[in-house]
Amino acid sequence: MTLTLFWFRRDLRLTDNIGLFEALKSNTNVLPIFIFDENILNELDAEDARVQFIHASLKDINKELNTFKSSVLCLKGKPLDIWKQLVKDYTIDTVYTNTDYEPYATTRDAEVKAFLAESNIEFHQFKDQVIFEPNDVLKQDGNPYTVYTPYKNKWLEHFQGVSLLDEPQFKNLHQHIFDFPSLETIGFKSSSKTVKPFNLAQIGEYAKFRDFPNKDIGSYLGPHLRFGTVSIREIISKLKPEDNTFLSELVWREFFTQILFHFPKVVHRNFRDKYDDIAWRNNEDEFKLWCEGKTGYPMVDAGMRQLNQTGYMHNRVRMVTAAFLCKHLLIHWTWGEAYFAKHLLDYELASNNGNWQWSAGTGCDAAPYFRIFNPITQLEKFDKNLEYVKTWIPEFDTDAYPDPIVDHKEARARALETYKVGMRN
Repeated sequence: MTLTLFWFRRDLRLTDNIGLFEALKSNTNVLPIFIFDENILNELDAEDARVQFIHASLKDINKELNTFKSSVLCLKGKPLDIWKQLVKDYTIDTVYTNTDYEPYATTRDAEVKAFLAESNIEFHQFKDQVIFEPNDVLKQDGNPYTVYTPYKNKWLEHFQGVSLLDEPQFKNLHQHIFDFPSLETIGFKSSSKTVKPFNLAQIGEYAKFRDFPNKDIGSYLGPHLRFGTVSIREIISKLKPEDNTFLSELVWREFFTQILFHFPKVVHRNFRDKYDDIAWRNNEDEFKLWCEGKTGYPMVDAGMRQLNQTGYMHNRVRMVTAAFLCKHLLIHWTWGEAYFAKHLLDYELASNNGNWQWSAGTGCDAAPYFRIFNPITQLEKFDKNLEYVKTWIPEFDTDAYPDPIVDHKEARARALETYKVGMRN
Protein backbone atom coordinates (compact mmCIF):
# COMPACT_ATOMS: atom_id res chain seq x y z
CA MET A 1 0.00 0.00 0.00
CA THR A 2 1.39 3.38 -1.04
CA LEU A 3 1.03 6.17 1.50
CA THR A 4 1.11 9.94 1.49
CA LEU A 5 2.48 11.37 4.73
CA PHE A 6 1.52 14.65 6.34
CA TRP A 7 4.09 15.89 8.86
CA PHE A 8 2.66 17.97 11.72
CA ARG A 9 5.05 20.53 13.23
CA ARG A 10 3.93 24.04 14.18
CA ASP A 11 0.37 23.45 12.99
CA LEU A 12 -1.33 21.28 15.59
CA ARG A 13 -4.88 21.48 14.30
CA LEU A 14 -7.13 19.82 11.71
CA THR A 15 -9.01 22.88 10.51
CA ASP A 16 -7.60 25.59 8.24
CA ASN A 17 -4.34 23.69 8.00
CA ILE A 18 -3.11 24.31 4.45
CA GLY A 19 -0.59 21.47 4.17
CA LEU A 20 -3.03 18.91 5.58
CA PHE A 21 -5.83 20.23 3.40
CA GLU A 22 -3.70 19.92 0.27
CA ALA A 23 -2.54 16.42 1.20
CA LEU A 24 -6.11 15.19 1.70
CA LYS A 25 -7.43 16.99 -1.36
CA SER A 26 -5.03 15.32 -3.78
CA ASN A 27 -4.32 11.90 -2.25
CA THR A 28 -5.76 8.85 -0.55
CA ASN A 29 -4.17 6.92 2.30
CA VAL A 30 -2.84 10.05 3.99
CA LEU A 31 -0.99 9.18 7.18
CA PRO A 32 -0.46 12.07 9.64
CA ILE A 33 2.74 11.91 11.69
CA PHE A 34 4.44 13.93 14.40
CA ILE A 35 8.09 13.64 15.42
CA PHE A 36 9.11 14.47 18.97
CA ASP A 37 12.46 15.91 17.96
CA GLU A 38 15.28 14.84 20.26
CA ASN A 39 17.47 17.66 18.96
CA ILE A 40 15.02 19.99 20.72
CA LEU A 41 13.71 17.82 23.56
CA ASN A 42 17.16 16.99 24.91
CA GLU A 43 17.64 20.67 25.79
CA LEU A 44 14.45 20.86 27.90
CA ASP A 45 13.53 20.09 31.48
CA ALA A 46 11.44 16.98 32.08
CA GLU A 47 8.49 19.10 33.27
CA ASP A 48 8.47 21.55 30.36
CA ALA A 49 4.88 22.75 30.05
CA ARG A 50 5.25 23.36 26.32
CA VAL A 51 5.88 19.68 25.65
CA GLN A 52 2.87 18.89 27.80
CA PHE A 53 0.82 21.29 25.65
CA ILE A 54 2.09 19.73 22.41
CA HIS A 55 1.25 16.27 23.73
CA ALA A 56 -2.26 17.34 24.82
CA SER A 57 -2.90 19.04 21.47
CA LEU A 58 -1.81 15.93 19.58
CA LYS A 59 -4.02 13.82 21.83
CA ASP A 60 -7.02 15.98 20.86
CA ILE A 61 -6.10 15.62 17.19
CA ASN A 62 -5.73 11.89 17.57
CA LYS A 63 -9.13 11.58 19.27
CA GLU A 64 -10.80 13.37 16.36
CA LEU A 65 -8.90 11.31 13.79
CA ASN A 66 -10.13 8.17 15.54
CA THR A 67 -13.68 9.07 14.50
CA PHE A 68 -12.47 8.59 10.91
CA LYS A 69 -10.80 5.28 11.84
CA SER A 70 -7.45 7.02 11.60
CA SER A 71 -4.81 8.38 13.97
CA VAL A 72 -1.57 10.33 14.18
CA LEU A 73 1.62 8.29 14.25
CA CYS A 74 3.81 9.82 16.98
CA LEU A 75 7.52 9.05 16.84
CA LYS A 76 10.53 10.20 18.84
CA GLY A 77 14.08 10.67 17.65
CA LYS A 78 16.18 12.81 15.35
CA PRO A 79 14.08 13.74 12.32
CA LEU A 80 16.43 12.46 9.63
CA ASP A 81 16.82 9.14 11.45
CA ILE A 82 13.05 8.86 11.76
CA TRP A 83 12.58 9.49 8.05
CA LYS A 84 15.17 6.87 7.16
CA GLN A 85 13.20 4.35 9.20
CA LEU A 86 9.85 5.46 7.75
CA VAL A 87 11.12 4.90 4.22
CA LYS A 88 12.11 1.38 5.24
CA ASP A 89 8.79 0.65 6.94
CA TYR A 90 6.38 2.11 4.38
CA THR A 91 5.98 2.68 0.67
CA ILE A 92 5.78 6.48 0.59
CA ASP A 93 4.83 8.45 -2.49
CA THR A 94 4.73 12.06 -1.25
CA VAL A 95 5.31 14.04 1.94
CA TYR A 96 3.35 17.18 2.75
CA THR A 97 4.13 19.70 5.46
CA ASN A 98 3.92 23.40 6.29
CA THR A 99 6.98 25.61 6.07
CA ASP A 100 8.95 26.61 9.16
CA TYR A 101 11.30 29.57 8.74
CA GLU A 102 13.65 29.25 11.74
CA PRO A 103 17.31 28.43 10.97
CA TYR A 104 17.24 24.99 12.57
CA ALA A 105 14.00 24.12 10.78
CA THR A 106 15.21 25.20 7.35
CA THR A 107 18.38 23.11 7.74
CA ARG A 108 16.38 20.12 9.01
CA ASP A 109 13.90 20.33 6.14
CA ALA A 110 16.61 20.67 3.52
CA GLU A 111 18.26 17.48 4.81
CA VAL A 112 14.96 15.58 4.88
CA LYS A 113 14.01 16.81 1.40
CA ALA A 114 17.38 15.74 -0.02
CA PHE A 115 17.11 12.31 1.60
CA LEU A 116 13.56 11.75 0.35
CA ALA A 117 14.59 12.79 -3.16
CA GLU A 118 17.09 9.89 -3.20
CA SER A 119 14.06 7.58 -2.92
CA ASN A 120 12.05 9.59 -5.47
CA ILE A 121 9.69 10.83 -2.77
CA GLU A 122 8.33 14.32 -3.33
CA PHE A 123 8.44 16.85 -0.48
CA HIS A 124 5.80 19.60 -0.64
CA GLN A 125 5.81 22.58 1.74
CA PHE A 126 3.10 25.20 2.15
CA LYS A 127 2.77 28.66 3.64
CA ASP A 128 0.60 28.31 6.72
CA GLN A 129 1.91 29.97 9.89
CA VAL A 130 2.17 33.47 8.39
CA ILE A 131 0.16 35.69 6.09
CA PHE A 132 3.30 36.73 4.20
CA GLU A 133 6.46 34.66 3.92
CA PRO A 134 9.90 36.28 4.35
CA ASN A 135 10.24 37.02 0.64
CA ASP A 136 6.67 38.24 0.12
CA VAL A 137 7.13 41.74 1.57
CA LEU A 138 10.36 43.30 0.30
CA LYS A 139 11.65 46.77 -0.51
CA GLN A 140 11.57 47.98 -4.09
CA ASP A 141 15.20 46.97 -4.54
CA GLY A 142 14.36 43.40 -3.48
CA ASN A 143 16.08 43.63 -0.11
CA PRO A 144 14.31 42.83 3.17
CA TYR A 145 12.96 45.55 5.41
CA THR A 146 14.94 46.10 8.59
CA VAL A 147 12.70 48.79 10.10
CA TYR A 148 9.25 47.85 11.33
CA THR A 149 7.06 50.80 10.26
CA PRO A 150 7.91 50.69 6.52
CA TYR A 151 7.51 46.90 6.65
CA LYS A 152 4.11 47.22 8.32
CA ASN A 153 2.96 49.79 5.77
CA LYS A 154 3.96 47.51 2.87
CA TRP A 155 2.41 44.51 4.66
CA LEU A 156 -0.91 46.33 4.97
CA GLU A 157 -0.65 47.49 1.35
CA HIS A 158 -0.30 43.86 0.21
CA PHE A 159 -2.95 42.51 2.58
CA GLN A 160 -6.14 41.50 0.79
CA GLY A 161 -7.99 39.93 3.71
CA VAL A 162 -8.13 36.26 4.63
CA SER A 163 -10.27 33.29 3.64
CA LEU A 164 -10.55 30.05 5.58
CA LEU A 165 -10.35 26.58 4.08
CA ASP A 166 -13.28 24.23 3.66
CA GLU A 167 -13.53 21.02 5.68
CA PRO A 168 -10.66 18.67 4.75
CA GLN A 169 -11.38 15.41 2.91
CA PHE A 170 -11.01 13.21 5.97
CA LYS A 171 -12.28 10.21 3.98
CA ASN A 172 -8.82 10.15 2.38
CA LEU A 173 -7.02 9.46 5.65
CA HIS A 174 -5.08 6.23 6.07
CA GLN A 175 -7.30 4.00 8.18
CA HIS A 176 -5.22 2.57 10.97
CA ILE A 177 -5.27 3.22 14.72
CA PHE A 178 -1.77 3.60 16.18
CA ASP A 179 -1.08 3.51 19.91
CA PHE A 180 -0.85 7.03 21.26
CA PRO A 181 2.17 7.50 23.56
CA SER A 182 1.90 8.79 27.11
CA LEU A 183 3.78 11.88 28.17
CA GLU A 184 6.03 9.64 30.26
CA THR A 185 6.84 7.46 27.25
CA ILE A 186 8.29 10.54 25.55
CA GLY A 187 10.42 11.16 28.63
CA PHE A 188 8.46 14.02 30.20
CA LYS A 189 6.30 14.62 33.28
CA SER A 190 3.21 16.68 33.96
CA SER A 191 3.94 20.33 34.67
CA SER A 192 2.27 22.58 37.23
CA LYS A 193 2.27 25.32 34.58
CA THR A 194 -0.40 25.18 31.89
CA VAL A 195 -1.07 26.95 28.62
CA LYS A 196 -4.24 29.00 28.97
CA PRO A 197 -6.94 28.96 26.29
CA PHE A 198 -6.69 32.02 24.08
CA ASN A 199 -9.40 34.63 24.53
CA LEU A 200 -10.30 37.37 22.06
CA ALA A 201 -13.28 38.63 24.07
CA GLN A 202 -11.41 41.72 25.30
CA ILE A 203 -9.74 42.67 22.01
CA GLY A 204 -11.96 45.75 21.76
CA GLU A 205 -10.25 47.16 24.85
CA TYR A 206 -6.76 46.01 23.90
CA ALA A 207 -5.52 49.34 22.52
CA LYS A 208 -6.75 51.25 25.57
CA PHE A 209 -5.55 48.97 28.34
CA ARG A 210 -2.75 46.84 26.90
CA ASP A 211 0.00 48.65 28.84
CA PHE A 212 -1.62 48.12 32.25
CA PRO A 213 -0.61 44.73 33.66
CA ASN A 214 -3.31 44.72 36.36
CA LYS A 215 -5.99 44.83 33.61
CA ASP A 216 -4.86 41.47 32.17
CA ILE A 217 -6.25 42.43 28.77
CA GLY A 218 -3.99 40.10 26.77
CA SER A 219 -5.34 37.35 24.54
CA TYR A 220 -2.97 34.57 25.70
CA LEU A 221 -2.70 33.79 22.01
CA GLY A 222 1.09 33.41 21.87
CA PRO A 223 1.49 29.66 22.53
CA HIS A 224 -1.43 28.88 20.23
CA LEU A 225 0.16 30.70 17.31
CA ARG A 226 3.56 29.26 18.20
CA PHE A 227 2.32 25.68 18.02
CA GLY A 228 -0.46 26.29 15.52
CA THR A 229 -3.46 25.16 17.54
CA VAL A 230 -5.27 27.99 15.74
CA SER A 231 -4.44 29.47 12.35
CA ILE A 232 -3.27 33.04 11.91
CA ARG A 233 -5.98 33.42 9.26
CA GLU A 234 -8.72 32.44 11.68
CA ILE A 235 -7.50 34.97 14.25
CA ILE A 236 -7.33 37.80 11.72
CA SER A 237 -10.78 36.88 10.37
CA LYS A 238 -12.20 37.65 13.83
CA LEU A 239 -10.69 41.16 14.04
CA LYS A 240 -12.69 44.31 13.38
CA PRO A 241 -11.30 47.40 11.60
CA GLU A 242 -10.87 49.14 14.95
CA ASP A 243 -8.62 46.31 16.17
CA ASN A 244 -5.67 47.70 14.22
CA THR A 245 -3.45 47.90 17.33
CA PHE A 246 -3.85 44.18 17.90
CA LEU A 247 -3.25 43.50 14.20
CA SER A 248 -0.02 45.49 14.45
CA GLU A 249 1.22 43.01 17.05
CA LEU A 250 0.61 40.18 14.59
CA VAL A 251 2.55 42.11 11.94
CA TRP A 252 5.45 42.48 14.41
CA ARG A 253 5.50 38.68 14.59
CA GLU A 254 5.94 38.43 10.81
CA PHE A 255 8.48 41.25 10.78
CA PHE A 256 10.72 39.39 13.22
CA THR A 257 10.14 36.12 11.34
CA GLN A 258 11.57 37.62 8.15
CA ILE A 259 14.44 39.28 10.06
CA LEU A 260 15.48 35.92 11.49
CA PHE A 261 15.13 34.26 8.09
CA HIS A 262 17.21 36.84 6.21
CA PHE A 263 19.72 37.51 9.02
CA PRO A 264 20.16 34.22 10.93
CA LYS A 265 23.29 35.59 12.63
CA VAL A 266 20.97 37.40 15.07
CA VAL A 267 20.45 34.15 16.98
CA HIS A 268 23.82 34.64 18.67
CA ARG A 269 25.04 38.06 17.55
CA ASN A 270 23.97 41.69 17.48
CA PHE A 271 22.10 42.72 14.37
CA ARG A 272 24.17 45.90 14.40
CA ASP A 273 27.88 45.10 14.51
CA LYS A 274 28.72 48.52 15.89
CA TYR A 275 27.57 47.31 19.32
CA ASP A 276 29.88 44.28 19.37
CA ASP A 277 32.47 46.03 21.55
CA ILE A 278 30.14 47.06 24.39
CA ALA A 279 31.81 46.18 27.71
CA TRP A 280 29.01 44.22 29.37
CA ARG A 281 29.43 43.73 33.13
CA ASN A 282 27.70 40.31 33.14
CA ASN A 283 27.62 40.11 36.94
CA GLU A 284 26.34 36.60 37.78
CA ASP A 285 25.06 37.52 41.25
CA GLU A 286 22.99 40.39 39.88
CA PHE A 287 21.70 38.16 37.06
CA LYS A 288 20.54 35.64 39.67
CA LEU A 289 18.68 38.37 41.57
CA TRP A 290 17.04 39.49 38.32
CA CYS A 291 15.99 35.91 37.53
CA GLU A 292 14.49 35.47 41.00
CA GLY A 293 12.66 38.81 41.01
CA LYS A 294 14.73 40.27 43.84
CA THR A 295 16.17 43.45 42.31
CA GLY A 296 14.28 45.84 44.59
CA TYR A 297 12.47 47.33 41.60
CA PRO A 298 8.82 46.21 41.99
CA MET A 299 7.73 46.13 38.36
CA VAL A 300 10.83 44.17 37.35
CA ASP A 301 10.44 41.74 40.25
CA ALA A 302 6.70 41.23 39.78
CA GLY A 303 7.27 40.42 36.12
CA MET A 304 10.00 37.90 36.80
CA ARG A 305 7.97 36.20 39.50
CA GLN A 306 4.94 36.01 37.23
CA LEU A 307 7.18 34.38 34.61
CA ASN A 308 8.72 31.91 37.03
CA GLN A 309 5.40 30.86 38.50
CA THR A 310 3.18 30.79 35.41
CA GLY A 311 5.27 30.90 32.22
CA TYR A 312 3.61 34.17 31.23
CA MET A 313 4.62 37.81 31.56
CA HIS A 314 2.69 40.93 30.59
CA ASN A 315 4.07 42.58 27.43
CA ARG A 316 4.72 46.02 28.94
CA VAL A 317 6.47 44.37 31.87
CA ARG A 318 8.62 42.31 29.48
CA MET A 319 9.95 45.56 28.04
CA VAL A 320 10.73 46.92 31.51
CA THR A 321 12.44 43.74 32.76
CA ALA A 322 14.48 43.31 29.59
CA ALA A 323 15.58 46.94 29.49
CA PHE A 324 16.54 46.77 33.16
CA LEU A 325 18.80 43.76 32.61
CA CYS A 326 20.54 45.25 29.59
CA LYS A 327 20.79 48.89 30.60
CA HIS A 328 20.70 49.07 34.40
CA LEU A 329 22.75 45.93 35.03
CA LEU A 330 24.68 45.93 31.74
CA ILE A 331 24.16 42.20 31.29
CA HIS A 332 24.30 40.91 27.72
CA TRP A 333 20.89 40.47 26.13
CA THR A 334 21.67 36.83 25.26
CA TRP A 335 21.55 35.96 28.98
CA GLY A 336 18.02 37.29 29.33
CA GLU A 337 16.97 35.91 25.95
CA ALA A 338 18.01 32.42 27.00
CA TYR A 339 16.18 32.72 30.32
CA PHE A 340 12.97 33.79 28.59
CA ALA A 341 13.42 30.99 26.05
CA LYS A 342 13.48 28.46 28.86
CA HIS A 343 10.51 29.82 30.82
CA LEU A 344 8.07 31.57 28.45
CA LEU A 345 5.19 29.37 27.34
CA ASP A 346 4.81 31.52 24.22
CA TYR A 347 8.53 31.44 23.43
CA GLU A 348 9.19 31.91 19.74
CA LEU A 349 12.77 32.40 18.60
CA ALA A 350 12.15 35.21 16.11
CA SER A 351 10.04 37.41 18.40
CA ASN A 352 12.03 36.68 21.56
CA ASN A 353 15.32 37.47 19.85
CA GLY A 354 13.96 40.54 18.11
CA ASN A 355 12.44 42.00 21.25
CA TRP A 356 15.55 41.38 23.35
CA GLN A 357 17.76 43.07 20.77
CA TRP A 358 15.25 45.94 20.64
CA SER A 359 15.55 46.31 24.42
CA ALA A 360 19.34 46.20 24.29
CA GLY A 361 19.46 48.72 21.45
CA THR A 362 21.47 46.30 19.29
CA GLY A 363 18.71 45.14 16.95
CA CYS A 364 17.44 46.07 13.53
CA ASP A 365 14.58 48.26 14.68
CA ALA A 366 16.26 49.18 17.91
CA ALA A 367 15.26 51.69 20.52
CA PRO A 368 18.10 54.22 20.66
CA TYR A 369 20.72 53.12 23.17
CA PHE A 370 20.20 56.35 25.10
CA ARG A 371 16.49 55.65 25.67
CA ILE A 372 16.50 53.95 29.04
CA PHE A 373 13.27 52.95 30.75
CA ASN A 374 12.90 54.30 34.27
CA PRO A 375 11.39 51.34 36.18
CA ILE A 376 10.13 53.72 38.89
CA THR A 377 8.13 55.96 36.58
CA GLN A 378 6.96 52.93 34.59
CA LEU A 379 5.46 51.60 37.80
CA GLU A 380 3.82 54.94 38.61
CA LYS A 381 2.38 55.20 35.14
CA PHE A 382 1.13 51.66 34.54
CA ASP A 383 0.50 50.17 38.02
CA LYS A 384 0.04 53.22 40.23
CA ASN A 385 -2.19 51.37 42.69
CA LEU A 386 0.32 48.51 42.86
CA GLU A 387 -2.32 45.89 42.06
CA TYR A 388 -0.02 43.95 39.74
CA VAL A 389 2.97 44.29 42.04
CA LYS A 390 1.11 43.07 45.13
CA THR A 391 -0.28 40.11 43.19
CA TRP A 392 3.22 38.75 42.62
CA ILE A 393 5.23 40.20 45.53
CA PRO A 394 3.45 39.26 48.76
CA GLU A 395 6.25 40.73 50.92
CA PHE A 396 6.09 44.10 49.14
CA ASP A 397 6.09 47.00 51.62
CA THR A 398 7.69 44.89 54.33
CA ASP A 399 11.25 44.60 55.60
CA ALA A 400 11.54 41.33 53.70
CA TYR A 401 11.48 43.10 50.33
CA PRO A 402 15.02 44.03 49.23
CA ASP A 403 16.40 47.50 48.57
CA PRO A 404 17.23 48.34 44.93
CA ILE A 405 20.42 46.60 43.79
CA VAL A 406 21.41 49.66 41.75
CA ASP A 407 20.52 53.33 41.87
CA HIS A 408 18.54 54.26 38.76
CA LYS A 409 20.30 57.57 38.16
CA GLU A 410 23.76 56.06 38.57
CA ALA A 411 22.92 52.99 36.48
CA ARG A 412 21.55 55.19 33.69
CA ALA A 413 24.71 57.30 33.61
CA ARG A 414 26.86 54.16 33.62
CA ALA A 415 24.89 52.64 30.73
CA LEU A 416 25.12 55.80 28.62
CA GLU A 417 28.87 56.01 29.14
CA THR A 418 29.41 52.30 28.46
CA TYR A 419 27.46 52.39 25.21
CA LYS A 420 29.10 55.63 24.11
CA VAL A 421 32.61 54.28 24.70
CA GLY A 422 31.94 50.82 23.25
CA MET A 423 30.11 51.82 20.08
CA ARG A 424 31.93 51.66 16.79
CA ASN A 425 31.44 54.60 14.44
